[in-house]
Amino acid sequence: MKINPIVISLGGSLIVPEKINWKFLKEFRKLIVSNIKKGEKFIIVTGGGGTAREYQNAASKVTKLTDDDRDWIGIHTTRLNAHLIKTIFREYAHPRINKNPRTKEDLGVHFEKGEGIMVAAGWRPGWSTDYVATILAERLGAKKIINLSNIKYVYDKDPKKYRNAKKIKEINWADFRKIVGNKWDPGMNMPFDPIASKMAEKLGLEVFIAEGKNLKNLANILDDKKSIGTIIR
Repeated sequence: MKINPIVISLGGSLIVPEKINWKFLKEFRKLIVSNIKKGEKFIIVTGGGGTAREYQNAASKVTKLTDDDRDWIGIHTTRLNAHLIKTIFREYAHPRINKNPRTKEDLGVHFEKGEGIMVAAGWRPGWSTDYVATILAERLGAKKIINLSNIKYVYDKDPKKYRNAKKIKEINWADFRKIVGNKWDPGMNMPFDPIASKMAEKLGLEVFIAEGKNLKNLANILDDKKSIGTIIR
């Protein structure tokens, strides 16, 4: 079943910057609910963010971690965040969190009883939540992924290291993939992960990278109005 939803990849840094940002979540909920009432459907995929890295760093001080260890810590952090999001959208979300975007079931069941939201989380080692968002976009017919994090734009190089880094408002997939490379690493902090980028290019998806805490800007993106961020297509 093709639902044509809007996919939002919600960075863990927005959900839990240091403590859980309930004020942000309250306003985020209000915005999404207002769009559901207009007939929109959403897939919200939660990241692990700083919480995942905090757990990974703590464990690494005690013992040597494998990539598999770091990935599983990150995955379970995304699932905790997903449960929080599902709870605050209880009236509008399907009661089960999607933990496997490749499941054989028809994912349309998440919307068949009038639900406006599917909440999804991390899947398995080696795949980021960006990749989960991309698979779900493919399976449910989405054309756009809105990736919300703590950055306003994609830059041609790391602006924290290079003062001459240039912000990018629009870029094609080939050029974007030159920036992020081709390898996924657990705990990687990229605007959109390399493996997901390869798949998104193949599918012809449009990905909008934007600063998530600016909810007025998110409202403009949802309404196809002038907005701040980077479009990859």
